[in-house]
Amino acid sequence: MAEIVLGMALSHGPMLSTPPAMWELRAGADRANKHHWYRGRSYAYAALAAERRSFEKDASLEERTRRHAACQSALGELTRRFAEARPDLVIVVGNDQLEVFKHDLLPGITVYAGEAIENIPLSEEQRAKLPPGIAIAEEGHCPPGGAVYPGAPREAELVLRLLVEQHFDAAQSVRLPKGPDRQHGIPHAFGFLYRNTMRDAPPPSIPIFLNVGVPPNQPTLRRCLDLGKALELAIAGLPAGRRVALLASGGLTHFVVDEEFDRRVLQAMQAGDLDALAGLDESWFTGNTAEIKSWLPLVAAMQAQGKRMRLVDYVPCYRTEAGTGQGMAFAYWE
Repeated sequence: MAEIVLGMALSHGPMLSTPPAMWELRAGADRANKHHWYRGRSYAYAALAAERRSFEKDASLEERTRRHAACQSALGELTRRFAEARPDLVIVVGNDQLEVFKHDLLPGITVYAGEAIENIPLSEEQRAKLPPGIAIAEEGHCPPGGAVYPGAPREAELVLRLLVEQHFDAAQSVRLPKGPDRQHGIPHAFGFLYRNTMRDAPPPSIPIFLNVGVPPNQPTLRRCLDLGKALELAIAGLPAGRRVALLASGGLTHFVVDEEFDRRVLQAMQAGDLDALAGLDESWFTGNTAEIKSWLPLVAAMQAQGKRMRLVDYVPCYRTEAGTGQGMAFAYWE
């Protein structure tokens, strides 16, 4: 049977690849946004600011600089641990935000089984259409000239068959959909890990797309945890001698940072309390905060392995006085 030599989960997001002095580019968009999701409700910016305490000090340039540096330190720690683990196969769980998969075909779970994984830079026309503060961070998940990473089609098909045996009727994709209305390459949730954690030189890998944020077919919290249990058994069914790294990308709360909720989720993950995670309010996993669900298969798989989560750091990164930004977390299991 194969061996899981590393479990690792980390946030991704433009703020990690943007100089802190330029986080203000996204702050302007936040103030114009009329639909900020916070604890299951949608708020216009003024209403959000009135609902919460002022985060003006947390969003100061001094604090932004300090917290950005803490994130880079944590990323460096995870990159080092990935290199030391020496996996020969990587499975990455992440989401797609209508970048590649659209409403014409939007599976809840998709296992990518292609020979190659393309990371393709956006065209100038596509970059021009991005919201403020996004284009500057593009190189954080896609090299300027693009890249092609090795897939693992045989292993992906075996994982898929073993998941189906456990009643997970996941979709299979051997190429990413292309068209004028979508990105031509692996989405940023995956690209960030290929660029940073794996330094654009990954072993063969299997991306698993988990539709955590696009209605109406998002997997529930319990379903995400059950997927992790099934995935752990599927990995065990891979050929003996394989060294597998299981990675998750996304979260935590954003674009409204909720430190109390983030710490509650992290505490349950560290304790391996799957029932506590399954019992959280589904309505709070709305908007981009839904990316926390991408961590749950990893949490359950590692719990089945008897491994404990080690939190490298949790860094709430603010960019406005209303507390918009992103809760950044970096963890591994041993």
